[in-house]
Amino acid sequence: MTILVTGGTGYIGSHTVVELHKLGQDVVILDNLSNSKLIVLDRIEQISGKRPLFIEADIRDAAALDSVFSEHDIKAVIHFAGLKAVGESVAEPLRYYDNNVAISFIISIYKYYSSSATVYGSPERLPIDEDCALRTTNPYGANKLQIEQMMGDLCVSDADWSVVALRYFNPVGAHESGLIGEDPKGIPNNLMPFITQVASGLRAELSVFGDDYDTPDGSGVRDYIHVVDLALGHVKALGLFTKAIGFNPINLGTGNGYSVLEMVKSFERVNEIKIPFNISPRRPGDIASCYAQPNKALTMMDWQASKGLDQMMKDAWHWQSNNPNGYE
Repeated sequence: MTILVTGGTGYIGSHTVVELHKLGQDVVILDNLSNSKLIVLDRIEQISGKRPLFIEADIRDAAALDSVFSEHDIKAVIHFAGLKAVGESVAEPLRYYDNNVAISFIISIYKYYSSSATVYGSPERLPIDEDCALRTTNPYGANKLQIEQMMGDLCVSDADWSVVALRYFNPVGAHESGLIGEDPKGIPNNLMPFITQVASGLRAELSVFGDDYDTPDGSGVRDYIHVVDLALGHVKALGLFTKAIGFNPINLGTGNGYSVLEMVKSFERVNEIKIPFNISPRRPGDIASCYAQPNKALTMMDWQASKGLDQMMKDAWHWQSNNPNGYE
């Protein structure tokens, strides 16, 4: 089976391609390299012993998509080609609607699955299950919710469609080889690469956005999941296409919530490196706590996270210390 992975040279995409190769799947990557590097293809081949077919194109290019589907026997699409920073989405909402919703409308002509825990917004209960109310707090979450609604409507209109919307939580870590990992452009928007860049001396200190949330230590609580566990979740979801007809939202998380300050302490303990930090104002669109009830993933596709917090911290630092300037 040939799988099209859009954004396949990015952080989550590259790890998913590695896991697909392990299962003997053929992969076509379509990526415009706006947030990734070609060297990722070499790293994927070094890890898996197989090089994916690569097409440099923008996912909004309908002609490029037509060419991909006419020239390759694509059986499923894993869609990672979207913008993904909450704070940036608040500052540039129209850019996010143009990229994320328009992109997904085009890809929906074929097959699609991917989502985010941001569709729950400020959750009505914790842990968050798939039946929780959907109410976003930022344009990025609104993007994801609109895409889910579009996919759900498509499944209602055509009973032959099967869509798995993986609502994943906060990916961290890297492949154990240290060859692929998170390489953000500019100032990182996510916690883990900021911590590792402080640890490596690229940045002076970490900014902790808010210490007055209703959480045990005042800092925001999130469900952090190892990126390899997340990649394996996408691989597992492929098996649902033959039996799970219709629209199926599924959480991918560990079920555990860790605060920002707990993450800092864990990194310091595992890697024996001190992380200086300062307390900054809350960021627009952020919420106090968000962590998953992941039982549906176990029931429907026999998936559960297996890598603990110490492994996440170890692998994140292994990647950063081996690649202090990312893929440069």
